[in-house]
Amino acid sequence: MDRLLAAVKAAFLSVPAAGAFLADWPEGAERREAQPSALPVCDWIAGLHGVAETRAVLAELQRVAAALSWRQTYGAGDFSEGFLRGYGWSEFIGLRGPVPSERLACGVLLLAPGVTYPAHAHAAEEVYLPIAGVAEWQKGAGDFASVPVGQAIHHPSWTPHAMRTGDHALAALYLWRGGDLAAKSVIL
Repeated sequence: MDRLLAAVKAAFLSVPAAGAFLADWPEGAERREAQPSALPVCDWIAGLHGVAETRAVLAELQRVAAALSWRQTYGAGDFSEGFLRGYGWSEFIGLRGPVPSERLACGVLLLAPGVTYPAHAHAAEEVYLPIAGVAEWQKGAGDFASVPVGQAIHHPSWTPHAMRTGDHALAALYLWRGGDLAAKSVIL
């Protein structure tokens, strides 16, 4: 986990919008035991390819993926089975991750090909950093636009946003701060 965390932090160091988040990065050695778990979307991890700027963090994610606790915020009452097969995340730092923090959540989102994560919003301010795959992102009432791997996306508190994948899966690191770090997003 330490190598993954170092790679994640290094990936965000070049992202100006992440500076305030990184100020809350926990530096202590405190750890919680994480129970490994997998989701169907995890089948896409091994085949992900990054670019030079994200290759190190992607390699670490692929190395430890089977030891991570993969979760879903939503259930069958929220979304279709197809969405749930193609969606998941793992928290590294935060209220549920192996590194405890009440001020910051950090982890990775996975979306399989052909998945639309509909417009949603949350109190937490958020920065995404795509590390592999191809996706289109929507912010506010804007149109969906392709965001290349390595280009950060910043969502201030309660900013509506959505993502969708085409022929490729997506892995995107995230940072959350402010609000309830365990809160479920409001689907719009």
